[in-house]
Amino acid sequence: MHGNAHPLPATAPERRAGPRDGVCEARLADVLTGDAQVSPEEQVERVAERFFADPALDAMVLVEPESGRPVGLLTRGRLLVKLARNFGHELYARKPVTRIADLSPLVLPHDLPLPLAVERALAREAASVYDEVIAVDAAGRYMGHAAVRELAREQGAALERSDAAREAALARARDLEEVDRLRARFLAHATHELRSPVNAIVALAELLRMACARRSLADVEAKIPVLARSAAELRGTVNELLDLSKLEAGRMEVSIAPADLGALVSEVAATVRLLVGDAPVEVRADAAPGLLLETDGPKVRRILLNLGANAAKFTRAGSVRLAGAPDGRGGVLLTVADTGCGIDEADLPRLFVPFSQLEDAATRTREGTGLGLAITRSLATLLGGTVSVESRRGAGTTFTVRLPARPPTRENA
Repeated sequence: MHGNAHPLPATAPERRAGPRDGVCEARLADVLTGDAQVSPEEQVERVAERFFADPALDAMVLVEPESGRPVGLLTRGRLLVKLARNFGHELYARKPVTRIADLSPLVLPHDLPLPLAVERALAREAASVYDEVIAVDAAGRYMGHAAVRELAREQGAALERSDAAREAALARARDLEEVDRLRARFLAHATHELRSPVNAIVALAELLRMACARRSLADVEAKIPVLARSAAELRGTVNELLDLSKLEAGRMEVSIAPADLGALVSEVAATVRLLVGDAPVEVRADAAPGLLLETDGPKVRRILLNLGANAAKFTRAGSVRLAGAPDGRGGVLLTVADTGCGIDEADLPRLFVPFSQLEDAATRTREGTGLGLAITRSLATLLGGTVSVESRRGAGTTFTVRLPARPPTRENA
């Protein structure tokens, strides 16, 4: 078959006795959360269309049509990362879905006890720990798949342990559920952020082709800035996705060399002035000359650019100030302060959380993936530093970055 999704019934299947019944008999088959499947030979572009058309579709299992055996797993996150890489769509769109799927997914017997299923799921490497678990019958035929968050939640409800142990299991389930919720919301937004510039680029490229065929570029000249802006937006979104992926996987390299942070502050301030445009906002750079530090200069520039761009985005009048000064212990304090709209105190804990945004999709007024601050904190941590924030709604925001005299080595990090 060619992968029509088969949604589970609205009511959950009858569960076996749980802790309240005095018996812990819950099995993997009791908590399956989906059974969407696709032929291994289906083209990537058709599978992608199904993901884009159904925001609730988190994963699809590659199933051999004749044997019914699962041979791979494709999650929404894996699909987006593959297509977001350079020339990802051109490389994979017309290839079979096996080219981008995980061909070594975790496959478990459907009657495996939940505690063992959770243990096996969480024992995987970090990059795969949130991927769905595939359930098969005694003959190895695909029965459905289960989200790890559901496994952990059901385990917490079924285990007969002390109150402390049960609360720990439930807390782990809540954490997984929250991460999954934020990831799903982010991926839905990232899909939109990728599709919009791609659609613009494709349309403008077609216009250019038709203009060339007519040997007249008069209609195209006015569209060139739109094409360039769409391409820049697409590159920015892809870079943020790839940077976050590298940081989460611990694959971001650090190159230590003497860096003139005073010059970096002035350079970034000049960029922020361009971002402010015609708005009545004064951008000031206040860094002592000769402010040197052994660190990764390009990553410090990225930190300042992220914070400066954020300040420019949320300040419509007033000022943005970038500053740098010694911290008295051989390190440096970098600050980016603005007089913008500020942030509610209740929202501050979510500010640096990956996949979290303070504006919902329905009320979002500013474009972007919302990954900038998460990447900023990760980069600062990579350099051995910290990022803190002080803000109040309507009274502006101040970010403070503390960088040590020298970043820790990878062995001591």
